[in-house]
Amino acid sequence: MTQASDRLLDLNSVGKHFGGVIALADVSLHIRQSEIYGLIGPNGAGKTTLFNVVTGLYQLDSGSFQFAGQSYTRCKPHLLAQAGIARTFQNIRLFANMSALENIMVGRHLRTRTGIWGALTRNAAARAEERATVQRARELLEYVGITCAHQTLAKHLSYGEQRRLEIARALATEPKLLALDEPAAGMNATETVALKALLQKIRASGVTVLLIEHDVKLIMGLCDRVAVLDYGKKIAEGVPEEVRRDPAVIAAYLGGETTTSNLSPLPQAGEG
Repeated sequence: MTQASDRLLDLNSVGKHFGGVIALADVSLHIRQSEIYGLIGPNGAGKTTLFNVVTGLYQLDSGSFQFAGQSYTRCKPHLLAQAGIARTFQNIRLFANMSALENIMVGRHLRTRTGIWGALTRNAAARAEERATVQRARELLEYVGITCAHQTLAKHLSYGEQRRLEIARALATEPKLLALDEPAAGMNATETVALKALLQKIRASGVTVLLIEHDVKLIMGLCDRVAVLDYGKKIAEGVPEEVRRDPAVIAAYLGGETTTSNLSPLPQAGEG
């Protein structure tokens, strides 16, 4: 049972529709501090819609949303970012013609204090803050494993490096919750292993991770708890081993009768 004092994110009976299409129906999630929480489900299950509600791109139509003890039921993305929710996107959204270092500095400016006057006059406080921003950006590049590429344009990085750069830019905002939308999409096996190690390191630092991922093997081997959506409804939630054996989950993924032979496509917890 999740204690209220341990919760970082609370979604209660959330609903979202687009015209006559119900994208989310009475979905509740309670995510603890410093855990990796996975969200999976078949295509069209409502995962991205829920993700966009959490990060402020969509406003929920019913239910409530609390983060770090405060209500954010109707809130814009920049306010949620200031509150401590950072995200990446399924399709990489870097500034292609900016360097790796500059991409992270853009994210870091959410936490800087120099106003317009400081930027115009280049006073001592503004210069000191800029130096600190550059230093933090360098540290984050090292943290995510992008070495010797500080001045490389983002478009010239490898695919796996671009994915890690997006994570570094999100971390530059000093999030309490890091929301990742399919970070392993398009990665090869070696890159996925490196991603798993990075996410474990992020969780160990105290940052909570919310992860949407089609790579069920990665989810089952990485997450502390997993929720499964199907047709906009939460059909299961629990530790990976419980979820992979849930008859409703097996039916949602395989579309047939639940038998012991149907368990094989859902990896065992600890694999991957």
